[in-house]
Amino acid sequence: MTQPSPPESPLHGPGVIPAGKAPTSLVIFLHGYGSNGADLISLAPYFQAALPDAAYLAPNAPEECPGAPDGYQWWPIVTLSREERAYGAYMAAPAVHAFIDAMLARFNLTEERLVLVGFSQGTMMALEVGLRRERPLAGIIGYSGMIADDTRLEAEIRSRPPVLLVHGDEDPVLPVSHFHDAKATLERLAVPLTTHISPGLGHSIDPAGLALGVDFLKRVLPGPKTWSSTGGTVRMSTTGKMQ
Repeated sequence: MTQPSPPESPLHGPGVIPAGKAPTSLVIFLHGYGSNGADLISLAPYFQAALPDAAYLAPNAPEECPGAPDGYQWWPIVTLSREERAYGAYMAAPAVHAFIDAMLARFNLTEERLVLVGFSQGTMMALEVGLRRERPLAGIIGYSGMIADDTRLEAEIRSRPPVLLVHGDEDPVLPVSHFHDAKATLERLAVPLTTHISPGLGHSIDPAGLALGVDFLKRVLPGPKTWSSTGGTVRMSTTGKMQ
């Protein structure tokens, strides 16, 4: 496969930036199929309560998603085949790498101050990109996702940042078996891993998963301040849209 060159201009989407000061860390949200950055940036206030000095960005995927008004896709989903998924993630990766590089340079930060947070197809992209960076990220959070191509990952992994995987055991879109497959692969590759299965949860994020994400961020992005976590309730539909 021939991978496209990084785009001249990075992806674009909404963000939440600390007022009047430079951010000390960076959190990039990668949305699911048919969703958009404006949808996923609504997670930022929950994390911001714990990490107020971080910048939160949520780029739109590079392609408009047919049949989803204002929705985008990292790659088209037509056949649901392993080959389609592997090729799609591979081809979308340069745009995400370019966005990461541009934003790290903009805020004068390094990978050790960056966390990727993905949902569904966005989780596939977070794992596709984050484990292939030469310098390890601070961490990766994956909600309701999977590894796009575990065979290629085993050959291409370059760094092993800590990963948090959260999944519902009643997910009708990406069944929990994908979570178990990802868990087995990451454990085999010696990636530091924290996992959680939410009983009765579909293709969504529940308060338990959100709280685990906040705690994970506090652990991998320590800073000079003492932060306190606040709870919240957020759920997503099967398209990745907030409910």
